[in-house]
Amino acid sequence: MTFVRGFAAEAGKGLLTLLAGWREVLLEMITFPLFYLLIVLFMGRGQLRTDLLLPVLLGMVALTFIHEQVNRVFWGYLGDIQSGVLEQTYLTPLPSAASILGRQVAAVIAAVPAALAVLATGATAITLQGGRLPVDAQVIVPLAAIVLGTCGLALILCGLTLVFKRIEIITQLSVAVYAIAGGTLVPLAAMPVPIADLSRLVVPIAPGIEAMRDILLGGHSLAALPTGWGLGWLLAQPLLITVAGVLLFNRLENIARHRGTLGRP
Repeated sequence: MTFVRGFAAEAGKGLLTLLAGWREVLLEMITFPLFYLLIVLFMGRGQLRTDLLLPVLLGMVALTFIHEQVNRVFWGYLGDIQSGVLEQTYLTPLPSAASILGRQVAAVIAAVPAALAVLATGATAITLQGGRLPVDAQVIVPLAAIVLGTCGLALILCGLTLVFKRIEIITQLSVAVYAIAGGTLVPLAAMPVPIADLSRLVVPIAPGIEAMRDILLGGHSLAALPTGWGLGWLLAQPLLITVAGVLLFNRLENIARHRGTLGRP
């Protein structure tokens, strides 16, 4: 019951923060879709080309989600560290796992509105251009892989900030890496092989984006994905990242507790 109450409290706190910052959420639901349209216009040399709207949409939805989810968890941790709230949490009987899981769930939910706004904008633009947004239930699998892998990445970054504190630049640079080399805007198949392989290996959203494009654009099944490393890696990569995130967070958390630096800004 302690675990359940702690989880519910952390998740509830995150959702209350989301509601309190509804103006920020509304602004993000406007700016991310505009950014998507500007990217398509730039790539299409001033035109909303139908052959770009859907491929870029799939990458932009994933990019928006990972940006929002990771940043909300990271900045929440950093804020609690600087205010001394996190140190007080560790002085209670509350299992740290409950706090971590509650934060992750709240961040996932908070990232959904902006991602849905991008999706709705893309669907509207495609419809106005005379096209149709394809729907296939198989995309649930790559979407779930993106969510799980992103949570693992968030754990890694939050673990690092427990010990090193000043790593804000990493989260900012990571967004640029996802956008440029993560296959969000340009398919990995069009990139140099070493970069594409590295992205498939470590970028949580890369295999999921490739799979969604194969399913929705190419009409392929999950069992016969022509690009990337197939269904096996699509399922394995987020699990490996999450396991690495759990292990690394646990290790860095113990280091911070033994040093007594959980509340040091």
